[in-house]
Amino acid sequence: MTRVLHTGDTHIGYQQYHSPERRADFLSAFEAVIDDAIEMAVDAVVHAGDLFHDRRPDLPDLMGTLAALRELNAAEIPFLAVVGNHESTRGGQWLDLFERLGLATRLGDDPVAIDSVAFYGLDHVPESRRGDLDYDFTPTADSERATDPTHRVLVGHGLFTPFAHANWETETVLNESTVAFDAVLLGDNHAPGIERVDDVWVTYCGSTERASASEQDERGYNIVGYDADTPGPAGVDIRRKSLPTRDFTFITADLNPGEGADAVRTTVGQHDLDDAVVIVEITGDGEAVTPGGIESFALDRGALIARVTDRREVDTETELSVSFADPDAAVDERIEELGLSAAALGIDTAVRSPDIAESNLRETVKSRLTERIENDPAALVPPERDDSDSSEATDGSDSDSSEATDESDSDADDAVADAVDDAADIETETDDTAVADSTADKADAVDDSDTADGELSTMEDFLCGSAAFASRTSNRMATPTCR
Repeated sequence: MTRVLHTGDTHIGYQQYHSPERRADFLSAFEAVIDDAIEMAVDAVVHAGDLFHDRRPDLPDLMGTLAALRELNAAEIPFLAVVGNHESTRGGQWLDLFERLGLATRLGDDPVAIDSVAFYGLDHVPESRRGDLDYDFTPTADSERATDPTHRVLVGHGLFTPFAHANWETETVLNESTVAFDAVLLGDNHAPGIERVDDVWVTYCGSTERASASEQDERGYNIVGYDADTPGPAGVDIRRKSLPTRDFTFITADLNPGEGADAVRTTVGQHDLDDAVVIVEITGDGEAVTPGGIESFALDRGALIARVTDRREVDTETELSVSFADPDAAVDERIEELGLSAAALGIDTAVRSPDIAESNLRETVKSRLTERIENDPAALVPPERDDSDSSEATDGSDSDSSEATDESDSDADDAVADAVDDAADIETETDDTAVADSTADKADAVDDSDTADGELSTMEDFLCGSAAFASRTSNRMATPTCR
């Protein structure tokens, strides 16, 4: 029996709720997975993508990950992985660096053999590009690395059917693949699950930490066993193992008519809040409640973090009417005057949207911008402005415009790559105070992603910035050319 630990969506480096403690929790969860793998002496650890939360992890998160992988390597347990959507960018991946260090193997079209099991990889692919995929995997008969395996396994990252939020047809992958798989190990969906699709086992391991308040179930990973004497899906055994993580205390305060903040505090006080993330939801018919007061109450009683959501619709006796200019209309007018690109307009829409929680704003903006650019590189180009005054002021520039356009077209790939890499660094700069005022509250939710002390922008920065590190690894990898 070959046993592998199937994990994914570790999101190392995610500073949830802007809390350093929560950021440390995500690394600790990954370390716990590695410790379990070593203790159980599994034959391999298979990671299904989103190792890091961001494509530019901070140095402490990167070094902690390297330390855990070195422990796994010392135990002679291979680390096999694919690239997730949080890591995707043009060029090299941190996973490639780990592979060059001898600490990981990036799965792909060619099989990687662990005993009698051949593992293949399918990195995350944007939905707009999936129509071009041919699912052309190297048959084991043509591979020198996996000869005559009993089982063939695909490791992928995406939202696959028949699971929730799916946008990728599992049947398409299985039917069009040049290899007949008997198990598919997936990441991206943070909820664990297992299904049978065309007689093939398809399973999500789930995330190792709660990345949102909606993830109320226990976190964990899968242990997948492959019987060398039983080929096909019948020889695959998938079991779930829970992982101890920081306590999340979910509290519902259902108010009766006439009840208010005191009743909410009474309900909250009945729970053990010590060092927990406390999520309070207010329902019912009671009086209006100020969330800040309840959050302070929970923090005073030992909670690490407290968040209060009032799900009720509060009726107002009077309707306010504004006789002067509507602030949102003023912002819209000014935004139009600025002549922003389609991508920039999308950022503004997300930032000002009341439907996006502040805790999810940064990730929402990043994912939307990345997807937009990947689908339409021209979204970065501002629309042409018909302004006679400006044309007169810049007389003679028309002759140069075609040249500039040609140059920009030739550099389109670079522009897209830069924009994707900078998606985490979104800052809208304008001299218009209306825009600034309208977005001030939510701007606080977007982390400052400019490179600071201890933060890495690229793998080259990491390698070039540490001579000691480079010298220690000079026998394992080539030193990049440093600028």
